[in-house]
Amino acid sequence: MPDKKPPLLVIEDDPGLQAQLKWAYEDFEVILAGDRDSALAALRSEAPAVVTLDLGLPPDPDGTSEGFAVLDAIMALKPDTKVIVASGHGARESTLQAIARGAYDFYQKPLDIDQLGLIVRRAFNLHRIEQENRRLVASASADKTVLGRLITGAPEMVKVARTIERVAKTSVSVMLLGASGTGKELLARGLHDASDRADGPFIAINCAAIPENLLESELFGHEKGAFTGAVKTTEGKIESANGGTLFLDEVGDIPLPLQVKLLRFLQERTIERIGGRRQIAVNTRIVCATHQDLESMIGAGTFREDLFYRLAEIVVRIPGLAERHGDPVLLAKAFLKRFAAEMNPHVTGFAPDALTAIDAHDWPGNVRELENRVKRAVIMADGKLVSAEDLDFADAGEEGGDVLNLKAAREAADRRVIRHALARSEGNISNSAKLLGISRPTLYDLLKQYDLQT
Repeated sequence: MPDKKPPLLVIEDDPGLQAQLKWAYEDFEVILAGDRDSALAALRSEAPAVVTLDLGLPPDPDGTSEGFAVLDAIMALKPDTKVIVASGHGARESTLQAIARGAYDFYQKPLDIDQLGLIVRRAFNLHRIEQENRRLVASASADKTVLGRLITGAPEMVKVARTIERVAKTSVSVMLLGASGTGKELLARGLHDASDRADGPFIAINCAAIPENLLESELFGHEKGAFTGAVKTTEGKIESANGGTLFLDEVGDIPLPLQVKLLRFLQERTIERIGGRRQIAVNTRIVCATHQDLESMIGAGTFREDLFYRLAEIVVRIPGLAERHGDPVLLAKAFLKRFAAEMNPHVTGFAPDALTAIDAHDWPGNVRELENRVKRAVIMADGKLVSAEDLDFADAGEEGGDVLNLKAAREAADRRVIRHALARSEGNISNSAKLLGISRPTLYDLLKQYDLQT
């Protein structure tokens, strides 16, 4: 069976040109559309990699408004499409505008079939190369995944993951030490998934987020009538995690009286609900985490030494994001891919100044800060590429002199000034060009180069 020909969508309302283009390309499955509705229907059903587009479509065959509306719709629905627009004599401005709005290339009218054929084939080749690059990038990102879901390429973090994998099959208690936002719960879940308890429940509780007077009930449960409001018997988190893993985050915030009760559970593997008199055997593995210095707390008498040694049979220290060289950019790309798919499909990647700023930042909030910055930037980004300014690194060009190269600094400055000019002129290209002291074609070229929308 012969290979299916790649679809080529031709958006043209002239029947004579339609027929000429239909039979000009034996290598492609030519799909014809004469208006916006049929063009977008074909785009959805056939997903062509390449489209040729005459900007003069009905109901505006003598203008470009309908053609630009179709171009914008194609870029919104399938931004990787290579759109080749028709350019009439003297239509330089509309051609530049089309390129700025996402078109790949243009062809001159009157039509030269051979010339257009070269442009079309080049577009198909480029699309194929870009697809392969995306596949390779996705494959490379997948190779950076450890413990099932942790993305890292840093040797320091790979070592942490390997340690957790080794202790996962045992029954020892594990304590994860690291700053807030370093991914302690993700590692705890990875430990659970790699253990013999993977089919059991994984339950997480943040001990710092629950008032002291409620924490005992949350952990150990209560019997009906044990206190005012106890209208029914309720299991605690330790009992609910029977056969699985309980992750105690911020274990240093457990008050001393409750530390005694937790120690008794770890020694005897039984619990007693509040208001109960019956010992309940529970087979729950404890994994805990904290950003506090428990050894100093032991010296100050606010954390029990015997509980510490019960909880910390294995201690795993998690490096901060700034210590994980290369990981900020790796994680940022993974976050952008996820958030763009969910919230803003127009965004396709990071501008060079953004990658430089991400790499230079010391990330005091660690992975959580990075995730939040990327999420906000994807939502707020105007162009296809997230800039340092979108990431709230507005002064990265000035402050990151030790790592920011001259080309990136110039690009960051260009972006900032162009954005300000567009804002002051309310998006008017002519007025923006006057403010910037450049011609309109030069501004269009810059808008295309920096993926800025008007």
